[in-house]
Amino acid sequence: MHKSPWFFISVLVCACLSIPIVTILFFLFRAHLEVWQYLWETRLLELIWNTVRLAFGVGLGTFLLGTSLAWLVVMYQFPGKNFFEGTLLLPLAVPGYVIGFVFLSQWDYTGTIPMLLRHSLGRDIWLPEIRSYPGVVLVLTLVLYPYVYLLSRAAFREQNVTLLEVAISLGKSRKQLYWKVALPMARPSIAIGVLLALMETLADFGTVEIFSYDTFTTAIYQQWFGMFNKAAAIQLAGILLIFTLILFYFEGKTRGQAKYYQIHGSSRPHTPFPLKGKKAVIAVLYPTVVLGIAFVYPVLVLGIWVFQGLSDQLDYRYWNLLGNTMTVAAITGIVAISLAILFAYGKRLFPGKFMYGLTRFASMGYALPGSVIAVGALLPLSVADQWINLFSESWFGQSWGLIFTGSMLGMVFAYTVRFLAVPFNSIDTNLTAITPTMDMAAHSLGAHKRRILQEIHFPLIKSGVITGFIIIFVDVMKEMPATLLLRPFGFNTLATRIWELTAEAYWEDAALPALTIVCAALVPVVLLIRLGGSMSLKYKMSAHERDD
Repeated sequence: MHKSPWFFISVLVCACLSIPIVTILFFLFRAHLEVWQYLWETRLLELIWNTVRLAFGVGLGTFLLGTSLAWLVVMYQFPGKNFFEGTLLLPLAVPGYVIGFVFLSQWDYTGTIPMLLRHSLGRDIWLPEIRSYPGVVLVLTLVLYPYVYLLSRAAFREQNVTLLEVAISLGKSRKQLYWKVALPMARPSIAIGVLLALMETLADFGTVEIFSYDTFTTAIYQQWFGMFNKAAAIQLAGILLIFTLILFYFEGKTRGQAKYYQIHGSSRPHTPFPLKGKKAVIAVLYPTVVLGIAFVYPVLVLGIWVFQGLSDQLDYRYWNLLGNTMTVAAITGIVAISLAILFAYGKRLFPGKFMYGLTRFASMGYALPGSVIAVGALLPLSVADQWINLFSESWFGQSWGLIFTGSMLGMVFAYTVRFLAVPFNSIDTNLTAITPTMDMAAHSLGAHKRRILQEIHFPLIKSGVITGFIIIFVDVMKEMPATLLLRPFGFNTLATRIWELTAEAYWEDAALPALTIVCAALVPVVLLIRLGGSMSLKYKMSAHERDD
């Protein structure tokens, strides 16, 4: 039994962070029969079908788009290749609900483009319905394909060049090389990217809400606030939690396979095949169209709206929204960074299966939807408020009111559970790179653990701390469902304001907060681009390598 305070504090913090998950699982298996009967007779089958087919559509879309773009930039030489290789990551900076409401404003039946087409070509012209299943799949695919693109690009680069050359010498075409050789070898890495995209799909609330496409996340919110049926909301959250944990399990298993396959790459870089003529034009047009639709077009529309109405939008309400958002994001970042350092250093001090499993469990929240964590946090937080008030009334004759429920404390707690994996992976990666001989030398000179962390480790992991803080800061800015469920009365952030405005189709009024979020989200994306993709997604991925 370890007796170091680091060990016991790590266990205690992990127990606190696991409360939302344990709460959901507890009530899931203790649900009354009438709750299940109500869900079965109303919406359960519809929600399962909508969620499954949405996951299938987004998974297929991100696979086709991400792998094809990765194959293009790795295997071929064409004009603008170096430019597209990095900029194809930019859609990561645009939340799905932002692209969603921009597309709706332009392509819905009463949108700008359909009205122009009907005016020019006649009112009977057929146009596809954007507020539909294909529409929401398209938007989520455009937002999430970079997960697959990044990992498949890395896998294609690391493949054994000799195997590819042998396949070409045996008469395989470039198309056959892609489908029969490269894709099978890159399958584990591609699967990780698709699973990450699927977990983001299950967690999405804003996009499906804007498109009126009912999934578990929208149903949880509707049951909790619309129908005040908390039991049904908890059961729906439990089902969604099970879906997510299954994906989380397969993601961890697949990453182990990816590590196994990728160590056999060749150190000799692959020589891209030059494209000329029509093929070069097509190679340029393909990523141009994808980047234009997924990033340039929505940002351009937002910029035009902001420019046209800046004098009306840039008022005290916007500054209040910005202040609220930055305050809660900064507090969460500080809390999460502190806990991430605690866990990462505890893992370094006590390597082994127990601490590995503890840190993995504590950082599992990234895979869970914000609505699930929020529902799982609301019940224990409300119980804590009741106990505190009962104790205060009995001993001091005074009630403190709601301390955790509907407060910034509750929001920060849920955000920390949701995004702790981000700074932990960033800090743990930097900390693992520090040789243990530094610790041994410091111990031999009489330095204690806290001093070693403060004077030796922290200066060396400073870049990881800063990177983790930036990413979690932006993630909190974009978070919508947890904020809607946990925010104090009258408290708005940029994300919740976008939700309120788009619910009433005030598209132009939502442009300024949306563009603010996009600009903030560009910071970590630019960091990933500058890293060249070699360390891409390491801050988003949950599994951590065992120390050998």
